Amino acid sequence: MSSILVVGETCKDIFVYCKAIRLAPDLPVPVLEIEYKKENPGMAMNVQLNIRQIYDNCDLETNKEWQEITKTRYVHATTNHMFFRIDTPHIIPKLDISKINYKSAMIVISDYNKGFLSESDIEEISSKHDLVFLDTKKKLGSWANNCKFIKINDYEFERSRPNITSILEGKIIHTKGGDGCFFRGEHFPVRRAAVRDSSGAGDAFMGALAVKYIETKNIITSIKFANLSASRVVSEKGVTLLTKPPL
Repeated sequence: MSSILVVGETCKDIFVYCKAIRLAPDLPVPVLEIEYKKENPGMAMNVQLNIRQIYDNCDLETNKEWQEITKTRYVHATTNHMFFRIDTPHIIPKLDISKINYKSAMIVISDYNKGFLSESDIEEISSKHDLVFLDTKKKLGSWANNCKFIKINDYEFERSRPNITSILEGKIIHTKGGDGCFFRGEHFPVRRAAVRDSSGAGDAFMGALAVKYIETKNIITSIKFANLSASRVVSEKGVTLLTKPPL
């Protein structure tokens, strides 16, 4: 089986589920009572975990002290409304890209723009490997020209719009949540689903996209599969991993 290598930053996602018992007497804010807590790896490791749910051979190059970097969300246990999020400082040491294993059949770069990967790092990796899928929080530029495909959400697309050349345009998979995604001018709608939580949906989409592409080498088939997979994930509470579709 061909191998996939995920490269990018990892953090620990913490979900603290609460109930609101009353408004504070001194300020118009809810007083929360904690019911339970869930923790899971986030960012690049979440991409890897999604891939491993449906594909056996996937490695990860990430920051070692990832459990010290946290995103803690306080969420209403019944409605799933998020009250607020608390982040520890997300300053992540830069990757030594000499560690990259270019023997992998595919490299998936999950770049959250926290210092682990620079634009020049991504440019070098994609120049040394002919099958790099990129998901980045950086504004796009010519440094991404050698990537095979680039997945960005609507906010990231608008930020990058002034820098999008014809070269980049043909590589971009522009995701728009419940409206599906666009690729080379074609709209790929998503099956309507009751959205309970969009946390981790982008990671699930990227994981599903990569797996289906390495299996089929067909990007249209891969986009449709990724759309379907992400729609299943958002129907669950918290960060949910991919599951193999029924035969």
